[in-house]
Amino acid sequence: MSRIDAALAHLGSLDELAARDTPAARLDARAKVVATVAFVAVVASFGRLELFRLAPLALYPLALAALGDVPFRPLALRIALASPFALGVAALEPFLDRVTVFVLGGHAVTGGVLAFATILAKFALSLGAALVLVATTGFDAVCAALERLGAPRVLVAQLALTYRYLFVLADEAARTVRGYELRAPAGRPDLRTATALIGQLLVRALARAERVHAAMRCRGFDGRLRLRRSARPGGHDLAFALGVAALLVVARAVDVPRVLEGVLTGRGG
Repeated sequence: MSRIDAALAHLGSLDELAARDTPAARLDARAKVVATVAFVAVVASFGRLELFRLAPLALYPLALAALGDVPFRPLALRIALASPFALGVAALEPFLDRVTVFVLGGHAVTGGVLAFATILAKFALSLGAALVLVATTGFDAVCAALERLGAPRVLVAQLALTYRYLFVLADEAARTVRGYELRAPAGRPDLRTATALIGQLLVRALARAERVHAAMRCRGFDGRLRLRRSARPGGHDLAFALGVAALLVVARAVDVPRVLEGVLTGRGG
């Protein structure tokens, strides 16, 4: 299996996880979508120096992953692959704020270092929650939930088609690379050859897109995707939503780490 074939299989593994019968998969997709959006909003609402107050919020993605029997390794790998974006945003923070906030183990922790860690924690929590949502729901079910929640149909169609076309594009890339490897197995392509391969991939992707669009029109596509809809929410969905809401309210309104510190040290009063 080539690296692109492996990446293609890796790309669809979250949907394969969502197809299993688990307690998280049986939850209504709309409840999980609303909970995840609210979770990301609450995570984003914390200040640049409130790193420790984010700790209780890790309960949501961890609990949902446990309910969905989602393995930790694929989630951690995807977060690590996307981490350069967060690192690029946070890279200058340690140099912009050199004021000491507290001392840990004899080392001064500046506001910049704390802000750097906070940005990475927000990124990991938000992306982790989104990945767990897909791994316990499936991308098509997420899109159907967004449509039923009132999201614009054009946006939902774009999301669903973009996700599906990623597999088509990856398949074309794998065929292009496989063809080159069969004709030139000696080594990697040079810059000129790589440029030609990328151009060929673009041409093949555009041609494939035209064929896909023609096939969809022949089958009566009118701009709206007919996505499978979930049943009406039940009592367990309400309990899930209320539990997530309670966690978010407590985490936002109460400094849980400081309260725990006071209780453990006897200074809670």
